[in-house]
Amino acid sequence: YGKLVGAAMGVTVLAAGASVWTAQAGSADDAPPKASRPAAPPAAVTPVSIIIAHDSEAGPRGVNLTIDDGPDPVWTPRVLDVLRKYGVKATFCMVGTQAQAHPDLVKRVVAEGHRLCNHSVSHDTAMDKAPEDYQKQQILDAERMITKASGGVRPVYYRAPGGAFTPYSRKLAASRGMRPLGWNVDTKDFERPGTAAIVATVERELPSGPTLLFHDAGGDRSQTVEALRRVLPRLKEQGRVFGYPVR
Repeated sequence: YGKLVGAAMGVTVLAAGASVWTAQAGSADDAPPKASRPAAPPAAVTPVSIIIAHDSEAGPRGVNLTIDDGPDPVWTPRVLDVLRKYGVKATFCMVGTQAQAHPDLVKRVVAEGHRLCNHSVSHDTAMDKAPEDYQKQQILDAERMITKASGGVRPVYYRAPGGAFTPYSRKLAASRGMRPLGWNVDTKDFERPGTAAIVATVERELPSGPTLLFHDAGGDRSQTVEALRRVLPRLKEQGRVFGYPVR
């Protein structure tokens, strides 16, 4: 992921003048509007900004915790337990097939106050090189899978796998009410470098921006769980405030 952060952040320049973010949670019904309400878009989704979100709504002391690639039946519950212990909310960027396979975990994420993010159907990191029809299928099918698994709660962000955003994918996601979501700090937890290394990366790189990237699936995430146990109370002691990527 680290090599793609610059690309993911750089495309924000293309979005100058985009509309201000507004959130909209609603029905998963994608049927076209009835004839009596011709002006309403499908599912009454409010378009949002196509600029990739990195900042925190909690302000200059804010931290955005984002968790990718789940839900996973082993590791997502353990991550949720740590977050609950320290009173921290996070954004879970879910792969559509994983959400479909584990709807109980999607519902638990929502019930415990966290936000949902669309991370595509199959986590294809080469999506930016694929035709637009393929990008559309990956984004919209994942949106439906996650919304259905959650019991009707829509994802409010879209994070391209590996940061593989395109102008088309950002515009499409925004038209569905999902703000494109980037990151500032890649903890490299996916590579399992050791708990101490993950914690050190957070402490060293957090001054560069508030959005942290962790994973709760894709293999053994025991180092991630232990790193969260260490880093969350430390950040709180430093006066950091956990929030969500700015809307």
